[in-house]
Amino acid sequence: MILRRLSQSLKEQNWTAIAVEFVLLVLGVFLGIQVSNWNAEREDRLKGEVFTQRLRTDLRGEDWAYQFALAYNGEVLANANRAVEALEGKAPLSDEALLVAAYRATQYRQRNRRGSTYDELISTGNIGLIRDQTLRNTAIQANNIATFDNLTREGMQSRYREAFRMSLPNDVQRALATNCGDHVIQPGDYATIHGNLDYPCSAGLSAQVIAESARALRSNPDIVRFLRLRIADLQTRMFDLTSNNRELMQNLRAIAKEQP
Repeated sequence: MILRRLSQSLKEQNWTAIAVEFVLLVLGVFLGIQVSNWNAEREDRLKGEVFTQRLRTDLRGEDWAYQFALAYNGEVLANANRAVEALEGKAPLSDEALLVAAYRATQYRQRNRRGSTYDELISTGNIGLIRDQTLRNTAIQANNIATFDNLTREGMQSRYREAFRMSLPNDVQRALATNCGDHVIQPGDYATIHGNLDYPCSAGLSAQVIAESARALRSNPDIVRFLRLRIADLQTRMFDLTSNNRELMQNLRAIAKEQP
């Protein structure tokens, strides 16, 4: 309509009308762009709010995984120290207690990652929709921390684990796994984080088998050497979690607002 009137005014050389129509045309275009921008900003803000809530939920899961890793690997480390001190004669243990501690020192757990929202934000280029800078940075750090992968890799590839597995009969290892292995827990349940591995148990083996198994461990010259290496690796990763990544841990704690 405006363009038709402008064309007619040009034909009639009605310069006043031309000026008015031109101003109206520019103003209409400007307002159209502004309305489009406002709608886009409103849509981005609403999407950002949804993504922020989803990201907070995922990071609460990351906090649980972080706290579980601390508790679980702390228990693995405690058993490793217990076993090496017994094998070195510094703190004697019964044959059964040695067997259990030595078995638990071989254990590892994979990380229960909650990164679907972060992955979506990164793949779509929408990470900027998260306006809370601390939340955004925490998500980036939590999804790029290498310590959890290192813990899993070092646990799987542990030379101590290999030496232990080759030293004992498979039926002994199955009994230890059944009676003294990891408890099954629900991810996200802070009440069950502690004691997942380090709890009172009976190996469920005869006294003769226990004695023979303990003797096999004590007579293997590689067990103590590899156990020391396992301890050193675990201590390094625990330091990573509690010191090198302290800011990440504290931010996750603040988001989760849960006490493990």
